[in-house]
Formats: sequence, structure tokens, C-alpha cells
Amino acid sequence: MLTASTTTVLRRSAFWAAAAVFAIVIALVGILFAGAVTESDPLSPTNPAPGGAKAVVEVLRQQGVTVTAASTLERATDAITDAADTTLFFYDPDGILEGEQLTEAFALAGNVVAVEPDFDQLLALTPDVAQAGTVDGEVEADCDLTAATRAGSITGDGSGYRYLGDDPVATTCFGSGDDVYSLVRVPTETGSATIVGAADALSNEFVTDRGNAAFALGLLGETDNLVWYTPSAADLSTEAPPTLGELSPDWVLPGTALVVLTALAAAFWRGRRFGPLIIENLPVTVRANETMQGRARLYQKSAARLRALDSLRIGTVQRIAALCGLSRLAAVDEVAATAAAVAGLQPTDVRRILLDAVPTTDRELVRLSDQLLTLERTVATSVTPV
Repeated sequence: MLTASTTTVLRRSAFWAAAAVFAIVIALVGILFAGAVTESDPLSPTNPAPGGAKAVVEVLRQQGVTVTAASTLERATDAITDAADTTLFFYDPDGILEGEQLTEAFALAGNVVAVEPDFDQLLALTPDVAQAGTVDGEVEADCDLTAATRAGSITGDGSGYRYLGDDPVATTCFGSGDDVYSLVRVPTETGSATIVGAADALSNEFVTDRGNAAFALGLLGETDNLVWYTPSAADLSTEAPPTLGELSPDWVLPGTALVVLTALAAAFWRGRRFGPLIIENLPVTVRANETMQGRARLYQKSAARLRALDSLRIGTVQRIAALCGLSRLAAVDEVAATAAAVAGLQPTDVRRILLDAVPTTDRELVRLSDQLLTLERTVATSVTPV
């Protein structure tokens, strides 16, 4: 038989257990939902999601093109045996490759197709092409490149590029105005380099729109072999950055040690005790006049004349209120009016002394304090019977 305390414990445990189950269910739903909508590896040859490029790869294979997917520079190098008959597809939106890695990658094949390359990638591939903002909407073929003429128009959403060189063999295509193009092809020492800014035209989602399919198949099927290289984290440089000690000059360590020793010596010199500590019983009684003088010095040091005068006014108002038989909670206006009536003074003069006057100099402060004393004495004389 369960006791009342046991029932209470079970009831509380059941509540927390239900809360934990509810939290787990919410977390699982969130994970599943995130997994359903998250799209990884854009333009990956094995990604069937809308942002992937598996559709283009499968059609190329059906047309007899040998497509090899490579996620590391080592695999891409091993996959290329005939550079003249191989197209290297390069897409590195995260900028994983750096410096010598980029130079090595672009030298693997005679025909290189780089999709949306950044500044460093362009510099390693060809210095004659520069980034020129973005391109939106449909763009028309305006060159004699076979893949472009077959396509007619493509989805130009992506990056735009501008050709800065003067080589007559270079080709610019799919212009969007102001010498900005979605495709630039320039000759290289080993063949050609094609810069493509219209990344969406190659994706599964848009490959069937307009002439995107003809453009992708014609551009990537020019050779019998295609190495689809999308760098991964395995390509990251393993060289550790220089440590703080390696970057620091030689004099930093001894200089720091000297500063520390000097600080310790100064602390020992200035931190010595001047004698034994004195134990004082608490609480300590302080004389009223000492407190008054201390506060007066603080007011004088900070030039707080009005605050000092207000302290005197508060005491005067309380004493005058008591002399006139008023409550301790009586307002200043009431006290001033009563004091003026009792002493036969002008209410405005009494109010000025008790409330309105603001001292700007030490002399005015002394004069107002004397007037407060005089007013209190006058009221006391008036209410005291002869």
C-alpha cells in the first residue's frame, strides 16, 4: 500500500518523465525536419537533391563520357592519366584549396572548367579574368562557342566576370551588360580555362530549364574523360600556423621577465607592513561634531553649497514645525506660511529662506545659514509666552 509521501514522489517523477519524453520527441522532430530541408554538397556529382548535380553526371555517363568524382586533390591527380583528353570540373565555394594546391589542381588537365571561382582561384587560373558582381535572370548566348549556341539561353543566376586581357582567342559569352559575362574562356599553356558563373544552370533543380541541359552537356562533354573535383576538408593544409613565440621578437621574453621581476620587487618594497595590526572593538562610537565636520569638509571639497544648505534647511523646518505645533509630515509650504503668520513676516521672504534661495558662493551660503538661524529664533520668540 502506497503512502501519501510515496504517491507525491511518484507524481512528481511522472511529471518530469513526461517532460523529458516530450523534449526528446521535439528534438527528434527538429532533427528530422532539419535533415529533410538541409541541402549539403552543392553541385556534388552524387547529390540527388535540388542543389546537387547528379542529373548532369548521369546523362554524361550515358553519352559515353567517363566521369570520375574526386573529393581530394590526391584522388583527382590519380584519376587523370591523359591530361589532353580530360576535362577538370572544379568547384570550391568554401575556398578550401590555397596557393600551391590551386596551381597544382589547375595544371592537372588541359581543359579546366571552374565554377564561380573566387579571387584567389582566378589568380591561380588566369590573371586576365576578374570578378564583376552577380548576374540574375536569363542570359542569351552571344558567342560562337558550340555549347552556348546549342543552348541559346541559360539561367544566369550566379556570379559575373569581366575579361581584362586582349587575347583575340579568348571568348566571352552570356553577357548581362557592362562587359559582365556568365562565361569566359581563355587559352592557357596546356589548353583552355573556362570560368562559369551560372552555377544554377548545372544544378538538378534548373538543369531542365531553358537551354541549361544542352549547355552543361556540351561544356562538360568536350573530352572523353571528366574529373568532377569538389575539394573537401581532407584537402585542408596540415601545416600548423606559427605560434605566438615564433612570431614574437627575441627581446620579448627577457623583457617580460624583467618587467615581472621589477613588479614583484616594487610590490615587496611598497607592500611592507608598518607594524602590527591593531584590533579595535566594534561598534566604534564617533562624536556628532566629528561627523558634522567630516560632512562639511566633503561638501566644501565638492563645492556642494546647495546640498549643505538643504541639510541645514531640513533641521530648521523640522524645528519650526514643532514650535508651531505642526505635524512632522507637514509640507515646507505649510511650515513657511505658518511661520510667516506667527512671526509677522512676508510669506515670500520665509519661503525664499526655507526653499527657493540657491547659494552660488560661500558667502551667500553663510548668509543664508544665518538667516535660517534668525528665522528660527524669531519664530521661537513669537510662540513663547512672555
